[in-house]
Amino acid sequence: MIAASRRQQRLLNLTIFVVLCLGAIIAAAPLLYMISTAFSGDAYVQQFPPRLLPENPTLSNFETAFNSRNFGRAFLNSTFVALATSALVTALTTMTAYGFARFDFRGKNVIFYTLLTMMMIPNIVLIIPQFIMATNLGLLNSLPGLVLVYAAGSIAFNTFLLRGFFENLPRELEESAVIDGASHFTIFWRIMLPLAAPAVSTVAVFAFLGAWDEYILALNFLTDEAKRTLPIAIANFRGAHATNWGLVFAGSLTAVVPTIVLFIVFQRYFIQGLTSGAVRG
Repeated sequence: MIAASRRQQRLLNLTIFVVLCLGAIIAAAPLLYMISTAFSGDAYVQQFPPRLLPENPTLSNFETAFNSRNFGRAFLNSTFVALATSALVTALTTMTAYGFARFDFRGKNVIFYTLLTMMMIPNIVLIIPQFIMATNLGLLNSLPGLVLVYAAGSIAFNTFLLRGFFENLPRELEESAVIDGASHFTIFWRIMLPLAAPAVSTVAVFAFLGAWDEYILALNFLTDEAKRTLPIAIANFRGAHATNWGLVFAGSLTAVVPTIVLFIVFQRYFIQGLTSGAVRG
């Protein structure tokens, strides 16, 4: 009976492993094909059956992409916008979430639930009011203005995410620090923030990806071509080169590679933040 049970468990584990491998292959196949095509010359792009490994790898597609239509400048613009948005959102939401989680004050729940209502409103609904406000404040066609718009749209969700994590940290640490004469800022900076590193990293990654991939707001807020971000540059590049898939995929990879590198660097904190108290809010 025990042997049969172990045999069934091994069969179940093997089945799960095979299903996961098939899912990983199906998910990775388009990316692998895009990478292969980006490194292939024009003569090899349309070949059938398609190859996942290019016969004669070349960087000519990447050179052409970066030297056309301010593509390199758009990459730098997106890098600035995404990093600035991530830093601003992380700084604001960590302090806001800490205040909601660890302090009691009048109107706390009202303010928090009012903030949460912003999660129920699609960002596209706010595009006209945001456009008018940006125009009145002189922030239109400005990368810092776009950073503020992105940050404003991310604060509600990320505050909700971090509040649950801060609430689950033990109160004894805070009380011990108060007895030792530590200020609230010292407790936040030197005790709570290091403990919340997985959740904070998760927020930083979410904010970065949201700003890096965003298209609609950037298209409407940035009218100067020299200030355009990477998603707009890729869309224009794709329209200009139509079905020249080697060039199109090479341009698209410039948006994919930084996100992969970001995940590899922060995966330990990212996974830990998602599987711990960061999602209990």
